[in-house]
Amino acid sequence: MLGLTVWGLSLGQALLVTGNILLVSVTALIGNKISPSVDLATVPVAVQFIGLMSATLPAALLVRLLGRKAVFLIGNIIGLFGAALAYYALLQSDFWLFCFSTFLLGVAIGIGQQYRFAAIENCPEGKGPQAISLIMGGGVLAAVLGPSLAIWSEYIIPDVQYIGAFAALFILYAITTVLVATLPLKKANIAEQTGTPRSYTTLLRQPILIASITSGAIGYAVMVLIMTATPLAMHSHGFHFGHTASVIQWHVLGMFAPSFFTGYLIKKFGTCNIIQTGCLLLIACILLNQFGTTYWYFWTALVVLGIGWNFTFIGATNLLTQTYQPADKTKIQGLNDFLVFGSSAIASILAGYWQNLLGWEILNILMLPAIFIAMMTVYLSMKRPTQMSLSN
Repeated sequence: MLGLTVWGLSLGQALLVTGNILLVSVTALIGNKISPSVDLATVPVAVQFIGLMSATLPAALLVRLLGRKAVFLIGNIIGLFGAALAYYALLQSDFWLFCFSTFLLGVAIGIGQQYRFAAIENCPEGKGPQAISLIMGGGVLAAVLGPSLAIWSEYIIPDVQYIGAFAALFILYAITTVLVATLPLKKANIAEQTGTPRSYTTLLRQPILIASITSGAIGYAVMVLIMTATPLAMHSHGFHFGHTASVIQWHVLGMFAPSFFTGYLIKKFGTCNIIQTGCLLLIACILLNQFGTTYWYFWTALVVLGIGWNFTFIGATNLLTQTYQPADKTKIQGLNDFLVFGSSAIASILAGYWQNLLGWEILNILMLPAIFIAMMTVYLSMKRPTQMSLSN
């Protein structure tokens, strides 16, 4: 049994990811509608990831000082304010204020990414992969609720399209705040609080850490870039919002539904083998996107993309837990999330620009070299004799 706290964190993660999917479903379309230029359509998405990236290192530091519960509550309060500000920005059709609101929401999301590390700390010994999988599995609820809420709330105020999504988002953050306040999260132990962390130079000499960060960052960036460009690509091919929301919904199911057995697969086949399989699935998505632009091509490719992300992200997270001592924990977790979500921010910035400049097929092909780099880095870490015991 993983325990009540891990299940509670999974529910909290599910609610937060529901809000994230709401944002994915509508943010680029809102940008396309109210931005001064079509090239700026994905700037609100990019700013969201910049907020996410900027929160990672401070959040890790604050966890060491204040504990996880206090930091999670701070993140949810920021999310409440960001959702309220986005609602107001849409009422005013203020693009730059909307961008600031998505930045705040990104900060809240960045802090929420620490839920997976809290699950590892609060699960029984040896159950880390299963705890990560359960936390990520909460996204299945998000896959059902997120796009459904986006569609239901599209015209909740007839004259302001998509504004209802942010009313729903505010409610989700309010519920999560109450949930987190009631969870009994473990406090940091003495070794974590008083130990001396190793330097980044020393930490980054570990090939397994390089493999974890590289595969996690590239897998996430490829997923974000293709996912963010998808609503724009589908819109350019004449699909209405319901079709786009449906594709995103199934993509999110692909991202999170495998989580219920990914931990088992890691235990059976080894972490690095699962990461490599995830990279191959990302390549399969890119190949599918070369064959056509009908609904079912978009649908199939995005489902495969989600499963590929699941294997790379959960695998990379599990690999990361094998690279630090107690005193290093928050330092490495912060560095990892900074680089992973920093790469996602860059990907989201490029998504709209590349989609408009290069088109859907070329945008996808440009992802292949990065995926091959991730695969090679993981392969080399497996070949290092001193790391073989850590790679599985």
